[in-house]
Amino acid sequence: MFGLAWLSFAFPAMGVMFAVGGSLVARSLDNAPAGTVIGNRLRRLLPAYWLFGIVVLAAMLIEGELDHPGPVWWLTWLVPFADPPGSEWVAPATEVLWYLVTYLWLVVLSPLALWAYRRWPVRTALVPLAVLGVAELVSFDGVLTNVATFGACWVAGFAHRDGALRRMSTGLLVLLAGVCLGLGTGWAVSHSTPDLNEIPVGQALYSLGFVLLVMRLPVTLDWLRRRPALDWCLRTVNARAVTIYLWHNPAIAVCFAVGDALQVWRFGELGYFAVAVAMLVAAVRLVGWVENVWYIGPRATPLGFSPAPVPGHP
Repeated sequence: MFGLAWLSFAFPAMGVMFAVGGSLVARSLDNAPAGTVIGNRLRRLLPAYWLFGIVVLAAMLIEGELDHPGPVWWLTWLVPFADPPGSEWVAPATEVLWYLVTYLWLVVLSPLALWAYRRWPVRTALVPLAVLGVAELVSFDGVLTNVATFGACWVAGFAHRDGALRRMSTGLLVLLAGVCLGLGTGWAVSHSTPDLNEIPVGQALYSLGFVLLVMRLPVTLDWLRRRPALDWCLRTVNARAVTIYLWHNPAIAVCFAVGDALQVWRFGELGYFAVAVAMLVAAVRLVGWVENVWYIGPRATPLGFSPAPVPGHP
């Protein structure tokens, strides 16, 4: 919303999200068959994605900008195995879909990746970085690049779940993290853009170093339970994470036109930000329920979430 590119260095959120995802998927694979784990992730993701696709395709059809890349490519609007076709007019809405594509591939690859990690942990963690290096040399850009960029963070999530990060000596962990952070920073500053999200190699190394440090911290959620309002907010966001992610960029894109009509320019950027948040909340209320249509798991209310407690996992 505010274009603060330095935030990608202060907190590389994408790398952290993929690391947490890897840890949670590893836990799921230890408790259920691979097909069940992948199926549950798809059931949570696809209904919200399909509804989003219907709206986007309808908008392109109304504007007469519906591209025709071929029947196979249109299948990506059913299952996001690659970036779905779109047009420049809807790019502000569809440019965030790379994350869902990357997440889906990492989930599908997780049974094999977890098996490999538990036999060859270091080599498995290095594979994504090696693939990314080759892609950088040949100037390749696409799904493979995104998967390789965050693959090491995903494997770091495996290490977190298995306790390997906790067992590693503090000195070695800090050394590895420092090397990754230093190399990532050096690679990033050698490029013209200040946004880490636009520099795959820098993103991969910096995020890995950051993840190694933060996932070693002894974090519990006991303090959150003593703050009901904050706890409710976190559960609400978690219950509607897919909806929020899909619709936050359209809300930002539209908030300026709506804000001008409401004359919120008198309040500066914060006025438009308030409009975007209000539109996103409205989207969650209107279509967030779709996340529960096919999902087998804890049920969410329109703006709340009350999952059953998991023994051993506060």
